[in-house]
Amino acid sequence: MIPDENARIRVLVADDQALVRGGFAALLEAQEGIEVVGEAADGEQAVRMCRELTPDVVLMDIRMPVLDGLAATREIAADPRLAGVRVVVLTTFELDEYVFEAMRAGATGFLVKHTEPADLVRAVRVVSGGDALLSPSVTRRLVAEFASRAKPAPAAALTELTDREREVMTLVAEGLTNAEIAERLFMSPATARTHVSRILLKLDARDRTQLVVMAYESGLVRPGWQ
Repeated sequence: MIPDENARIRVLVADDQALVRGGFAALLEAQEGIEVVGEAADGEQAVRMCRELTPDVVLMDIRMPVLDGLAATREIAADPRLAGVRVVVLTTFELDEYVFEAMRAGATGFLVKHTEPADLVRAVRVVSGGDALLSPSVTRRLVAEFASRAKPAPAAALTELTDREREVMTLVAEGLTNAEIAERLFMSPATARTHVSRILLKLDARDRTQLVVMAYESGLVRPGWQ
């Protein structure tokens, strides 16, 4: 569901480095319509604060003490009370070996820590609006590299989908937006959005990023495709 345009986007920043955490928080607090509701120094704190504050977006560092960001993301994604919380993992390197696992655990996308300030702000807005934070090129490069290392999910996982829904899911895995899917398949954006919503429901997926992962793991899309 897309949030009310007039509502403030509530963000939790989780990073064990105080300077990084404070820098992100200060940058976001200065933006119109964004509120930093908390800062966590480790994954355990992040999970606890999510349950207390229910932020819209969590910026989650992967490498943290007590409980790492991967485990924290998994706990957040598994908690039905936090179904509306979107996690964006923070990593030092774009092709971090843990990023794909974070996506499987329930993260909506990822950012490199040296991202430009304007891109960080945009990322928070994009994720809070319900979109995945993965460009087509990054989706192909990241998921194709690490999906081949993951244990494949059975193709039977997609048997409940119609032929049209499988086609739509393939385009989601390509990184296309609803509008782009609509243009490609000669349908209205509303129809494309409905197809995506039904796919999410049938596959019990949190968001579009999860559909990308499932598309690779099920064999619907093959690593290395163009």
